[in-house]
Amino acid sequence: MAVTASSTADLPRLGILLMLSAWLLFSFVDLGAKWLAVAGIPAFQLAFMRYAGHFVISLGVIAKGGVDLSRFKTDHPWQVISRALLLISATVLNFYALQFLPLTVVSAIMFSSPVIVCFLSVFVLNESVGPWRWAAILLGFVGVLVVVRPFGASFHPTMLLIIYNSTALALYSIMTRKLSGIVAVDTMQFYLGLVGTVVLLPFALWFWIQPENAWGLIVLIGLGVFGWGGHQLLTNAHRFGTANQLMPFTYSFLIYVAIWGYLFFGTVPDGSTLAGAALIMTAGLIIWKREKK
Repeated sequence: MAVTASSTADLPRLGILLMLSAWLLFSFVDLGAKWLAVAGIPAFQLAFMRYAGHFVISLGVIAKGGVDLSRFKTDHPWQVISRALLLISATVLNFYALQFLPLTVVSAIMFSSPVIVCFLSVFVLNESVGPWRWAAILLGFVGVLVVVRPFGASFHPTMLLIIYNSTALALYSIMTRKLSGIVAVDTMQFYLGLVGTVVLLPFALWFWIQPENAWGLIVLIGLGVFGWGGHQLLTNAHRFGTANQLMPFTYSFLIYVAIWGYLFFGTVPDGSTLAGAALIMTAGLIIWKREKK
């Protein structure tokens, strides 16, 4: 079938729609994790269910063509496992911090990750960064300080954990960039679920608390389903649109969690959180614009 000009033009729109949907599912993960954490469910248990569900679905997807051990092999096992451990550690600490911090504060700090990627790419990937991007890096770090307010009354120590999470996600993104094209997406998804399940299982069993009702159990199971679905949508979004076309729409996550925070927990972002988030988003968009050029 011939590809028309209109159908070609529709591809980036489909990619944008998938990107918006992916971040909507990720916002459901954070919403569910915070709701359960406030109810007393431990972070290790939440993270285990997030990756156990991911593992079961990934196993089914990768094995649908037949159970053959060669389909699970990779020539870069340590890089794939290290990549998984970075995201797993960030997930555990993120779920722990959600007990104490509003969704918007956690998300605003986490979205400094693209700024950290740009900073680390100089040393890890030997990429050249010009004055505009250096200025954006500085602006992003100022934004983090505005949100965290390290010497203010609203400072909470768990904010430091989120800064670690942003760095871990930055390294995760860099490793994904290096592994892209040499390791299949389904393989990386499988190992992410496998490593998360194996590493977190002992801690989950030790700290396990049974949800009080069926709804709590449904939300707990949904963490893995929504997490896997978000990753799949995110991956497929890049089939239809370039990273430069899709990147600005990642900030839709901040809108989603602000809505959920207000509807479910009655929290409204204060002026410092909004100002810091705006600085971080501006820094990310400057970096995106310069890389686009």
